[in-house]
Amino acid sequence: MNDSQPTWSGRTIGGRYIIESLLGRGGMSSVYKAVDPNLKRTVAIKIIHPHLSEHPEFVKRFEQEAAAVAKLRHSNIMQVHDFNHEGSVYYIVFEYVAGKPLDNRLKEMKEAGLRLPLEETIQIMAPLCEAVAYAHERSMIHRDLKPSNIIINLLGEPILLDFGIAKIVGGGQVHTATGATIGT
Repeated sequence: MNDSQPTWSGRTIGGRYIIESLLGRGGMSSVYKAVDPNLKRTVAIKIIHPHLSEHPEFVKRFEQEAAAVAKLRHSNIMQVHDFNHEGSVYYIVFEYVAGKPLDNRLKEMKEAGLRLPLEETIQIMAPLCEAVAYAHERSMIHRDLKPSNIIINLLGEPILLDFGIAKIVGGGQVHTATGATIGT
């Protein structure tokens, strides 16, 4: 399989996950909505771009991201379910969070000539601060906090996404999990 193909829709990765649709694409990876038929749940799958899988250091850091984020158990941080590869296709399986990215909500408010109400801002930011503090206590620094990396789920709760460029501090080592590019 090759991520440069027009679509992964309908394909199976890892002998298990059936990819339904593209959710987003960045400079280092693409994220797809998929189904895990074994556990009968919807998941999100981040697949690194093929040209990056040719670099062992990048693959190692991608794997470190998966392992580090998988250890984080917080209700406002998207959970990792799996990390694997199929040939040169490396991927991380996350919980799927249905909802609306915060940047979309802010754009809608701006277009209507409004600002996010203070109460709603506090309802979003307080749990995110707790999630970031939780990650920091476990030597994980997000480094790309921005509205597009936050989804407001169907219950109105903010969920922090994409630790892909997180700084992992521990054992005297500091890494940028997906290479030198910081932010998007």
